[in-house]
Amino acid sequence: MTKVVGVKFRNTGKTYFFDPQDFSIAQGDYVIVETARGIEFGKVYLGITDMKNEDISKPLKPVIRIANEEDHKQHLENESRRDETMAICQELIQKRNLDMKLVDVEFTISGNKVIFYFTADGRVDFRELVKDLASVFHMRIELRQVGSRDEAKMLGGIGNCGKSLCCTTWLSDFQPVSIKMAKNQNLSLNPTKISGVCGRLMCCLKYENDLYIKLRDGIPDNGEKVKTPDGMGKVFDTNILEETVRVRLFTGELDENGNEKLETDLKVYSKQEIQRTKKSKHINKNNNGCESCNACQKSSEEGIDE
Repeated sequence: MTKVVGVKFRNTGKTYFFDPQDFSIAQGDYVIVETARGIEFGKVYLGITDMKNEDISKPLKPVIRIANEEDHKQHLENESRRDETMAICQELIQKRNLDMKLVDVEFTISGNKVIFYFTADGRVDFRELVKDLASVFHMRIELRQVGSRDEAKMLGGIGNCGKSLCCTTWLSDFQPVSIKMAKNQNLSLNPTKISGVCGRLMCCLKYENDLYIKLRDGIPDNGEKVKTPDGMGKVFDTNILEETVRVRLFTGELDENGNEKLETDLKVYSKQEIQRTKKSKHINKNNNGCESCNACQKSSEEGIDE
């Protein structure tokens, strides 16, 4: 077991673990730590805790000190410079005519480095921009390209549900989401219906996916022939949550093309009341835990959004 403290550098985002050394650190304290980006000011979200060695990445970097009054003053000063710094950088981007969108800016607590976050469709040659920024701010400059999901996490917003985005309130890590998850839940495949403000598939598609996979077990597909207590019929609709199937029964007559006629009325049966007449040919398992044949598996892998 190893003693650690969990620190965040934003209100949302990943929690990073550090060695508390001999400091008495409690949740809610502010600390100064060294990261790959330099010396940073962070808030303790997890007080001193014993964790299993296999659950943490070693070697742990130590907490340098508990933030003092001067550190808090420097942090507030950095925050107050943010808007002006963003405006200067945006002006230089336009001057260089670079195809990039500035998202956010951060200063290290030491005051000798500034990090600019941006999005772009492809690679951007920002070497001249770095020189321009260095001549203005007289400190180390770092430009970091982020994805559209990270942009939404930094800027925040309101989701389709009417609530603040999960990624800006509590979601610490992005999980892979695929179009198969929307299919499992009988959702519309219209991109505007299942995409978040970031333009990618909504993270919440994954939340209930495992439950839907479990509920779908034994539910026939639309168009499948099934045996009901009232005779043979054809499936026209399913309700996964209620585990019911809507069926039109065969009349026993043939139309002019030789196809079996169907009754006009739809009857509702529970999953337990029907019997599937065809044997499943599904032999593989895809990444979502659903058994599927090769064709289904190929379909499930299309549109993966990570």
